[in-house]
This record gives sequence, C-alpha cells and structure tokens, in this order.
Amino acid sequence: MEWTRLISNKRLGLEKYHQVRKDDRTEFQRDYDRLIFSAPFRRLQNKTQVFPLPGSIFVHNRLTHSLEVSSVGRSLGNDTSRALIQKHPELAGSHLTEAGAIVSAACLAHDLGNPPFGHSGERAIGTFFSEGKGEWLATYRDPKNGDRLSEAEWNDLIHFEGNANAFRLLTHHFQGRREGGFVMTYSTLASIVKYPFSSNLAGAHPKFGFFQSEIPIYQRIAEELGIPRQPSKEGTYRYVRHPFVYLVEAADDICYEIMDIEDAHKLKILNTDETQELLLAFFDEEGRQHIRRNLKLVSDTNEQIVYLRSCVIGCLEKECARVFVEHEDEILSGTFQGTLISHIAEIPRQAYKACEKMAYAKIYRSKDVVDIELAGFQVISTLLDLMTEAVCNPEKAYSQLLINRVSQQYEIGAERLYDRMMAVLDYVSGMTDVYALDLYRKINGMSLPIV
Repeated sequence: MEWTRLISNKRLGLEKYHQVRKDDRTEFQRDYDRLIFSAPFRRLQNKTQVFPLPGSIFVHNRLTHSLEVSSVGRSLGNDTSRALIQKHPELAGSHLTEAGAIVSAACLAHDLGNPPFGHSGERAIGTFFSEGKGEWLATYRDPKNGDRLSEAEWNDLIHFEGNANAFRLLTHHFQGRREGGFVMTYSTLASIVKYPFSSNLAGAHPKFGFFQSEIPIYQRIAEELGIPRQPSKEGTYRYVRHPFVYLVEAADDICYEIMDIEDAHKLKILNTDETQELLLAFFDEEGRQHIRRNLKLVSDTNEQIVYLRSCVIGCLEKECARVFVEHEDEILSGTFQGTLISHIAEIPRQAYKACEKMAYAKIYRSKDVVDIELAGFQVISTLLDLMTEAVCNPEKAYSQLLINRVSQQYEIGAERLYDRMMAVLDYVSGMTDVYALDLYRKINGMSLPIV
C-alpha cells in the first residue's frame, strides 16, 4: 500500500462532485464535525460502556469513551505523521499531515453501531438468532415470494458485530435513495473497519467488518485507496487493514483499559493502593519515583488516580506511535501481526496485561456489570422477537401496531427478507438503553403513557 493513495479526501457518494474547497477546514475535519453534530453520536450519551448508567457517581458511557478515544487518536495520528514525514520528506506536502484529523474522526465513529447495554447487547442480538427464539429464521421461507436468508446473510445475524454496524450506519442508503449515510471521506471510512472481512469468515474469528449489504461499498473504498484483497474461499471477502486502523484500535485499547480502572476506583471496586500499584507498574523505577514525588502534591485520592491515569495514557500513546513507525513496512505490506499494544516495550506491556487480568477478575464480572448484561439480554431478545414476527407477518393486527411505531427511515417493508431483518437490527441497535427499556415496559404492559 502507498501513503499517497491510502489518504484520499474524496467523499463516498460525491465522487462526481469532488472539489478542493478553499477555507480553513479540511475534508477530514468536516468528517469530525459531521459526526459530532449527528443524532447517532448524541445517542451514545445514553448507551452503557461497561458499568450501568451513573447514579450519584459519574462513570463513562459510550459518548465520553468515544470523545476520549478520539483525543488519544488525534495524538497518535499527529505523532506518527510527524515521524513518518521525517522519515519520508517527500510526503511533506501530502495528506499524511492530516493523519491526526482522520484518526480522530474514525475514533469518534468507532462505537456508533453498538447496540444498547454495552457488549452484552451485541451478544444478545447474535445469540437471539443462533440459540434463541430467532432460530426459526434459518429455515423460514417468505410465503409471498419464496424468499429466504442465504447462508452468508444468516451469518450476518448470528455473528452480529457493532463494528460492521457502524460501517453500515455511516454508509447505508436509506429508503432507496441513491446516496445516503454520512457521505464521509474514503480514508475515514476505511480507518474504522477493524476487521476487514465478511461474516462468513467469522467462525474462525468472532468479529467481522461489514455485512453482506455493505460488501460492494467496502470493495469500492478498497479499490479507491489501493487496499489489497487477501486470498479467501469463494463467496467470502478478506482485505488487508488500512494502516490507520491500527491507530484507532490502539486509542480504543488504551482508553477502555485504563479508564475502566479509574471508574472501578471511583465505584470502590478497586481500592486506592491496588489502583496506584497497577498504574505505577507502567514505569521503570526512575519514572515511579518522579510520579510519587508529584503525587505528594495532590491530597485528593481521586485526583491522584487522575494524574496517574494521564501519565499512563501518555506513556502508552508514545509507545504505540513508536511501534507504528518502526513497523511501517510490515503495516503497509499487510504482514504486521497483532496490535500495536502487543509490541510495546516490556515494562508497559506487562503492566497492561496486569490491568487486563484485574479487569476480567474484578470489573467485568462484578455484580452491577453482570446485572446490566442480564437485563440487556431480556430486553433486546424480547424486542427482536416481536419485531421479527411483525416484519414476517405484517398482515396481523399486532404486527401493524409495532410497525407503525417504527420511523419511516427504516426499511421495515422492504421486499427482501434480509433487508427487512437488517432494518429491524438498524432500529433496535440504534436505541439507547433508556429507550429500549421504556419500549420493553410499554410492550409488556408495565408502563402506559399518561395523557
């Protein structure tokens, strides 16, 4: 892959009208602005990150997480572009100088496709079809036209993936319009596809990057940017990652792991001593002594953890930028293995692993987190059960009531069964935690509108 081709400010859907605008904002900065002012981005404020939505103690939701990832991503993009231009002076006048804006925008969008109730929402959707009440759809044939789901389309449902759903949200053409979605630049779109292969390869890898409905769109992006397709069995699609995906992934890895530790301390899942021990472990002895001296200037324990967290994020950001530049040739050739985090220096890498181990032991299995997962499974499974029945049997009176409640932007009445099911997933995955719970209660007669 070549940097001069990988970074394009052309917009998907507006290629015929591509022009260089003469004002202060670049096209990649416009990507960021379009996202931050969008309704799907605002809805992230009411979607669970890890812990249940806050009561008296404020912890991270999807919105604050995305903003923080975007901030770290901007630093990663800026640092790597500066180093790469020093290494390749001939790129000084190219779009590589705008790497920070591209990565920042992609980070902002990386969680847009996640359903309510955190990662349990993704599992709830997939297992509804693979082992829940939705199993019948695997063999269902539409009585009107004999239409049924192909094996590849069924894989989209049973392996539902928030990353693929974000790509769909940003590019999908609603209601038959020739162009739709956010009309983002090619490079920003390519930078969010963490797993650039189709769902029928998800057996060996539980993740994938685009649904069957968006394969032609990703092909178009890959051809424009010169992203090579890898050999794969017939009917499947596998591509090399766009290099900036590694930076988006690293920003996400840094933020969710370190910020979850900080949130656990606020919620008293971790005490101050063990939290400080976890975070100080990222530094050598000289670094620890320097940080301890500064900690003595801060009396509030929460602020001490905030200072420590900022030091750790700075350390990890610099390490990931260094790894990216050192492994540039492997990344451009598509042979780089693992994540940037997995290649950082020994001391911070071992400390990161210790944080991961602690998170799985004490955070992700904590009662509050498990409770939100249990509730999420019940709410999402019920909504999917009712909506699936409604779009397959729209002539029924109750089905009509449910369908009438869905916004016209969703193609609930599409001719193909697959398109109707994807519209159901668009609808349910776009809900906030509160909206999904409220609809669940109303459908079950537990809550009635007050006139």
